[in-house]
Amino acid sequence: MTDSTPGGPPRVLVVGTGLLGTSIGLALSAAGWPVWLTDAKPGNARIAAERGAGRADEVPDDVDLVVVAVPPSVTADVVAEALDVHRDATVTDVASVKDPVIESLRGSGADLSRFVGGHPMSGREVSGPRAARTDLFESRPWVLTPTAESEPERVQLVTSVVDVAGGVVRVLSPDIHDHAVALTSHAPQVVASLMAARLAEVDDATVSVSGQGLRDVVRIASSDPDLWADILMSNASAVAPVLTELAADLERLGGALSGNASRSGQGGSAGEGPGELRDRNVETIASILALGNHGAERLPAKHGGEATSYVTLPVVVEDAPGALGRLFLAAGEADVNLEDVRIEHTVGRMTAIAHLSVLPAAVAELRSALAAGGWHITG
Repeated sequence: MTDSTPGGPPRVLVVGTGLLGTSIGLALSAAGWPVWLTDAKPGNARIAAERGAGRADEVPDDVDLVVVAVPPSVTADVVAEALDVHRDATVTDVASVKDPVIESLRGSGADLSRFVGGHPMSGREVSGPRAARTDLFESRPWVLTPTAESEPERVQLVTSVVDVAGGVVRVLSPDIHDHAVALTSHAPQVVASLMAARLAEVDDATVSVSGQGLRDVVRIASSDPDLWADILMSNASAVAPVLTELAADLERLGGALSGNASRSGQGGSAGEGPGELRDRNVETIASILALGNHGAERLPAKHGGEATSYVTLPVVVEDAPGALGRLFLAAGEADVNLEDVRIEHTVGRMTAIAHLSVLPAAVAELRSALAAGGWHITG
């Protein structure tokens, strides 16, 4: 055991050294906070310690904060144990499901005055301590779900962790949090995985024509299937309705594509000719896709502000050192701020397409500057 320094930073125990736990340890350790690490798999804790996330030796009795970073299905049990063992410490967690955890703790009689639920809205499609990053939480939302029992000073301590890690605090009730992540995180994971599963058994020639759209859709499909099965089951009551609504839209769209919106095999309405039936099905499909347009427009803008419409200029860039730097420099010299950038790699050529998102008022100026500089804009 190491003596604490009076007036020094809080002493932290991280329980669970996967991607999130190790990343928290890295961020706090980099800020000079003393951190200890434990894991059901000691090898993971050792790897996290070797990476600089903290110490994997004997844990002091007088830690100030315990961060529980384990799968949702066991979070309540581990939190309850931490509250019992470390009687003066504040305890928080990073589970992506909140209401079941809190209700389980309340039902067991745990001291909720020292517990502040948390969920950093950041991650990667790879897992484990080796995938951890010090900047994983930088400028990303970190939801806190304090209860009526949570003491203000406990909430403030957890808030300071978020601040040190670079996150942005969002406070939600546990039930609203669970419904929000069901729609914005959990259901998208299912969609990505199911779409990627369509690729599992097709021939190489089919996969070879994959474009950036497919890559965007399936990017998170590489996530840990066991962890995600645990998450989905833990938040089943909130995820299931979202998937039911999605399935209903797919059924409508599939019925329209097959030429029979009712999927009953009865054809169109009485007196409705083939052309009229096709027009009605096209209208159905377009209405579903248009609703998607409206939904996409509601995504927050950068820095969490209100949704903003951007115009995207696709620019061909040589796949070579310094090429992107020259492109960004050209935009800067035109005094145009790039709101977002997405890189699409082309197949069979040593080039890429940089999709530059800018405010509508800046489009003409950027297009003119890039054309004058010899850049090829494809749209």
